[in-house]
Amino acid sequence: MNKLKEILDHKRIEVAEKKVRFPLYDVVERLEGAPPTSSFMEAIRSREMDEFACIAEIKKASPSKGVIAKTFRPEKIAREYEVGGAKALSVLTDQKYFQGSPAYIKLVKEHVALPVLRKDFIVDEYQIYESRIIGADAILLIVAALRESELLKFQNLARDLDLDCLVECHTKTEIDRAVNCGATLIGINNRDLQTFEVNVETSLMLKRFIPNATVAISESGIRNAHHVDQLRQAGFDAILVGEYLMTQQNRTKALRDLLQTDEAH
Repeated sequence: MNKLKEILDHKRIEVAEKKVRFPLYDVVERLEGAPPTSSFMEAIRSREMDEFACIAEIKKASPSKGVIAKTFRPEKIAREYEVGGAKALSVLTDQKYFQGSPAYIKLVKEHVALPVLRKDFIVDEYQIYESRIIGADAILLIVAALRESELLKFQNLARDLDLDCLVECHTKTEIDRAVNCGATLIGINNRDLQTFEVNVETSLMLKRFIPNATVAISESGIRNAHHVDQLRQAGFDAILVGEYLMTQQNRTKALRDLLQTDEAH
């Protein structure tokens, strides 16, 4: 958990500095001009019966791999994903560890019609208001990073702002906490937060603890159609794929191959 703690400690400092430069009341004032959100949840749920929803991730770098994509144009990648059949996008906005930027969300939304998840480390209500004004349709809440009271409070605020929440878990205990806090969209991250190793078996093992009425997403380490089949059969509604797609020369084809679809779809 040391890496996660390091990231969270830095994020709290970063948010505190932002609050000085752009006070919360300034951010809240800008909500009035914010465009309506698209439903991230519905984009995943409203899929055809023979399809499997993919949330395709736009990510330049990661703490474990360093720079993943040397040539990085978020709007071009978003279009490639949309043509490839993605139902929604995930955009990294953390700057220090992922070389992301909040500006990427606005840029992406100018070029595609897909709903966008803001992928970052949310530790403060300020970031939820900020997510709304930068154009996000959903935010990520990491159970391992938040107290139960924060998880509840952050979800309620997000709901008030018409933002969906993807609540990310790594263990059965975390799933129980997410369910107790009323999460309707639960992600299982296959990446071990201590070792950063990835194993799709984590999702297959934990799926039975997610209530059937809850939308279930498997995240990280999904690299081939076999993984997708396993997760589909296990009852997942969607997958979130980042690193694998980001490293492909033809991302549109790679996504179609992963989902075993063709251009007719």
